Amino acid sequence: MSWFSALPPSRKGAFALTALVTVATGPLHAQTAPSAQPPSTDEQDQPVTIRAEEITGRPDRELNLKSNVEITRDGTGMTADTACYMRVEDEVTAQGHVTMWRFGDRYKGDALQLNLETGKGWVLNPQYHMQLNNAQGRANRIDFLSEEVGVVSDGTYSTCEGPDPDWYLKSSKLRLDQGRDVGTAANTVIYFKGVPIIGTPALSFSLSGARRSGWLPPSIGAGSKGNAELMVPYYVNIAPNRDLTLFPRVIFNRGVQLGATFRYLGLTDRGPYSGETHVEGLPNDRIRHRNRWLVQSLHNQTVAPGWTYGWTVHAASDDNYPSDFSRTVAASAERQLLRELRTDYGTQYWSLSARVQNYQVLQDPAAIGPTGNPALFVPRPYDRLPQLNFHAGRYDVLGGFDWAVDAEATRFSQPGDIVQGNRFVFVPQVSLPFVRPGYFITPKLMLHATKYDLTDNKDQFGRPAPNEQDRAVPTFSLDSGLIFEREASLFGRPATQTLEPRLFYVRTPFRDQTQIPNFDTAIAGFNYAQLFTENRFVGADRVSDANQLTAAVVSRFIESNGAERLRVAVGTRYYFSNPRVTLTANDAKNQSRSDALFAAGGRISDHWNFDTGVQYDAQGHSLYSSNAGLQWQPAPMKVVNAEYRYQRDSFRNADLSGQWPLSARWYGVGRVSYSLKDKKLLESLVGLEYKADCWVFRFGASRFVTAAQTTSTPIFFQIELNGLSRLGFGNPLESFNKSIPGYTRLNTNVGRP
Repeated sequence: MSWFSALPPSRKGAFALTALVTVATGPLHAQTAPSAQPPSTDEQDQPVTIRAEEITGRPDRELNLKSNVEITRDGTGMTADTACYMRVEDEVTAQGHVTMWRFGDRYKGDALQLNLETGKGWVLNPQYHMQLNNAQGRANRIDFLSEEVGVVSDGTYSTCEGPDPDWYLKSSKLRLDQGRDVGTAANTVIYFKGVPIIGTPALSFSLSGARRSGWLPPSIGAGSKGNAELMVPYYVNIAPNRDLTLFPRVIFNRGVQLGATFRYLGLTDRGPYSGETHVEGLPNDRIRHRNRWLVQSLHNQTVAPGWTYGWTVHAASDDNYPSDFSRTVAASAERQLLRELRTDYGTQYWSLSARVQNYQVLQDPAAIGPTGNPALFVPRPYDRLPQLNFHAGRYDVLGGFDWAVDAEATRFSQPGDIVQGNRFVFVPQVSLPFVRPGYFITPKLMLHATKYDLTDNKDQFGRPAPNEQDRAVPTFSLDSGLIFEREASLFGRPATQTLEPRLFYVRTPFRDQTQIPNFDTAIAGFNYAQLFTENRFVGADRVSDANQLTAAVVSRFIESNGAERLRVAVGTRYYFSNPRVTLTANDAKNQSRSDALFAAGGRISDHWNFDTGVQYDAQGHSLYSSNAGLQWQPAPMKVVNAEYRYQRDSFRNADLSGQWPLSARWYGVGRVSYSLKDKKLLESLVGLEYKADCWVFRFGASRFVTAAQTTSTPIFFQIELNGLSRLGFGNPLESFNKSIPGYTRLNTNVGRP
């Protein structure tokens, strides 16, 4: 028996040598000789340890190793049947049952060559496994260009475990760059369950699931009206805070649509900024015989402490664009496209804002038709060119007074022979709150002063009216309430119950406003918060006369940790004199009281939420509107929502949606919105999801109204491959999230490339 001791170190680094020989009594392991060079944090300074049954050659130049060969240096090592170590080159060649590991990655092959200093080399017929994302595959050859970059030739790649993965991609050249965290593949076919599902000449993806530039898998599907289309997007990861997605889309019966979405956010020494711009265009639509386009842009930025600016730009080529290209209910219903540029400046006690604003109105051609339907006509809001708003206020001054001042100057403009002009508004107010344990009283005085400078003015009856208009309306209000508390329990849990009666009185004298135009005013939506406002209109063109009292009671159940579990409220408004100010000549008059409101809602347990409201017409002794919603969510990926909504002479709808496991891996999602009044389906969604260990499958279809006489039935299909991307057509994730409150995504293990 013999062994070699350590040799003196060379410029390539020290190494320790251990020999194993066979004797009659069996193998004997010699002790590893100590390195002649102290340890170093640099891998090239670490010793090389060599073990083998038989070692021959010159230890200072070349060692030939046979039987049970093992060579290691720090985090890199290999085993093989035979090997040769070239000391001067610091290079290893090995054959037969080769296994190599470095930095957690493992390779098995028939032959190997590796330079231990540079990390360059190759392995033949390898199987590989990467630690970073649990990826694995096979290949004819892998070439190591460095310690971080490998090129897989005629190989496969998958993040699924096992010798027969559910999905894998097969590529002629696959470059895996762990330093840049990106994989790029050429001439690639993606297989699912052994069946090729899609091919692409180029593909790139993140090895860790982070965002990376490159071609995304193409998607094949149907548009809003079932038109077949093909999209091949390209993603550009410009910087960690900026990206760009380019998507050429072939719509087979229309033409080629080109689009781009640019997103950004950041932080300067003056403050944050963020924005998103989306553009798409379809030259010479073969159906509409015109160019079609859409632009959407949002931006917000802080330019100095307290000073911000931003813009909103929405524009489309024609009225039919939403119904022809929308893929969601919200997008198809958007008919007033806002364009606005604004800036705001604020301090502790005052703020100033300025904006210019106008709208593009998209009429629904199916709603208007050749004969027209005024009820469905979308009016064009006035342009504000510009609008200036000022607000100032202080609290608890001069012994407890609160005061505020609001001022506005606006130029209203609109094409055509219609009233337009300038409006100046000045609204000062002062109040003196008395807040004590168990009660509060707040008297308040305010003045609403307005001046108009108009052209082509007409009154509510269409008759000519003076272009100079002035109005000053004072208002007095008194808000008061009591707060009682008692110890109680809610569904077996200790809680504090409150009883909070409240009275709110408003007195505003009548001023004739029939000769004042209506630029931006409407009747406020009737709800519990609106009961406690001085004006029943929103907007500055009408100030309601009032001699009225609001009476309301609220009761809450509050747990010891401060969480509000249940809230119940009821309230109504009593008119001591009939309101005389109206928006049009046909508005209702002779009211002695408002509708009564009842609302209740809360989280009554860890899994149950509910919300309900009723508006009762006390004068007509009939129900005006009601809504009731219930949500049960016992666990993630388990949710059921039910809602009923009713409004007299308008709609009566029922809505049911949910997400629920059907088996260990199958999940169902669905939504139905049904008009009980018209006995027809308004919106529906049905889908299935399957969650495997390394992929998620989604399939579904939805149906919704895009115009008064047009419906859309998009179908979507998607396979989400962990560590690669999402393949298919449509966007089921977006549909599920928007349609089903409480929806939980099954898989969060794939990022945007």
